Amino acid sequence: MKKNVVLLDLLIYAALPLFVWNIIRDYTGDYYAMLLSSVPGIIYTVYRFIEMKKVNTFGLFILGTLIVGTLIDVLAGSSLQLLWNNVYYAAVLSLFFLLTMIMGKPLPLYFGLDFAELQGFDRNFTKRLYNKKPVFQIFQLITLCFAMRSGVLAIVKAWLIMEYGVEAFDKGIILRQAFSWIMSGITVAGFFYIGKIIKDSPHLVKEVQDELQNDRTNVI
Repeated sequence: MKKNVVLLDLLIYAALPLFVWNIIRDYTGDYYAMLLSSVPGIIYTVYRFIEMKKVNTFGLFILGTLIVGTLIDVLAGSSLQLLWNNVYYAAVLSLFFLLTMIMGKPLPLYFGLDFAELQGFDRNFTKRLYNKKPVFQIFQLITLCFAMRSGVLAIVKAWLIMEYGVEAFDKGIILRQAFSWIMSGITVAGFFYIGKIIKDSPHLVKEVQDELQNDRTNVI
């Protein structure tokens, strides 16, 4: 199943956009070819969002980034401006992830809560557990990786534009997908490590259980 998802992501987010870009750009011009090449990814992302059958932080983030990304593409007005808009957008995303770290509310922690809840775990219990120091620190590191991914992507894309101009578009597609896979790998590894910390630290679970019991006692 996971293999099929990876192949489908590769097809929708990389192969199809490259195919559309290279086939129709001579007929529509660079700008409209860029816009049309993003259509398969938009449709697929909306489908994945609907398939989740639940509105949560992760789903809202995916939908929000999709809407904003589509708007900055449509409003760009030219192919070169579209490329630069994506550079600015990646830089803003990087700063956004850093801001959630500084505020002590790393966004991947809430993604983790969504996934745990989908697996049947109590959200309140899991949230307290994830905010315990050793687990929380890993979420901060995962968030830093997200920030670095967007920041490095912005820098490399800017260099590609200055080096190749509009021809940087297809290179950017490949780069974005490669970075996405790397980030997925780091995130999965981070969650596995968090699971190991929790498994090896029964005192953390007991501590959260005691806190919840005290809260219920105080309410009574």
